[in-house]
Amino acid sequence: MSIPIDILIDKENNVYEMTCVAISLSNVLCANGDKEMESNNKKVVSTVLERVLTENVEYSVIDKE
Repeated sequence: MSIPIDILIDKENNVYEMTCVAISLSNVLCANGDKEMESNNKKVVSTVLERVLTENVEYSVIDKE
């Protein structure tokens, strides 16, 4: 799958927050691998963006103030 640009354009979420989540998830996938990604021969970036943009990733924001 290519990067879902149409979903990205329609998002009204915090772009910085989504970027941080995508970076963290890509680090995890690169370090540990992912069976779905490997079996479908997908790239890390498109897999991460698809999951973050379709809200298939659960995360919480920690306020460090």
